[in-house]
Amino acid sequence: MEQIPLTAQKRTILGRKVKNLRKDGLIPAHVFGHKVKTEHIQVKVGDFAKVFEKAGETGIVDLAIDSQKKPVLIRNVQVHPVTDEPLHIDFYQVNLAEKVKVNVPLEVVGEAPAVEKKIGLLLTPVSEIEVEALPADLPEKIEVDVSKLENVGDEIKIKDLKVDRAKIAILQDEELVVTQIGELVTKEMEAVEAEIEAEKAEAVAEAAPEAAAEATPEAVPPEEAKAGEVEAKTKEEQAKEPTEKLPDQKTEEKAS
Repeated sequence: MEQIPLTAQKRTILGRKVKNLRKDGLIPAHVFGHKVKTEHIQVKVGDFAKVFEKAGETGIVDLAIDSQKKPVLIRNVQVHPVTDEPLHIDFYQVNLAEKVKVNVPLEVVGEAPAVEKKIGLLLTPVSEIEVEALPADLPEKIEVDVSKLENVGDEIKIKDLKVDRAKIAILQDEELVVTQIGELVTKEMEAVEAEIEAEKAEAVAEAAPEAAAEATPEAVPPEEAKAGEVEAKTKEEQAKEPTEKLPDQKTEEKAS
């Protein structure tokens, strides 16, 4: 595998002050590894972007620090959550004679006949797998050829991947499915959709009586209605009765 060159400088600025480096177009980073003393470095944003595009996390980078060159892998890149700009980089120094473990991305190639004929959907539940190999034998990616997936249920497992097993060991279950053809509308999706429709219908049914009650005037119980009628009638009769007049005080005096 080709080693991609990248130039770095030793870094003396640490902690929160590294934000000043980013203002100057530099990315703080460090180099670590097995039996390797951690070293703080910095790289230029533009230089790193070009190298990362080519190497990814599986390509060997020939990192030059002052007068020393070290074979490293880009193990981790911390990015800004909004701008996606790199904030910090981890470089893992490797021994070219020792095997390393890395995650290698899977890349789907070809066209699945089942998809072209609209028989099913192409599902890719696994996007990368862990492998072990010498740094120079690490693949940049592993291709998954789907050109023979013709029917619903057809699948490709780890054991079907085309890799050089003499150099690359896949550290995952051989029966793990990485790609398969699923139904256009699965039974699970149908069940979920049916459940959603049932919940909507139930909500409408529950809301209907409440809406009708709000639109109809409130009914008065028969007992309360009868009592109201009696009370109204009593008041009407009282209004018709003659009012009793009090005796005239002067008349009473004359009579005495």
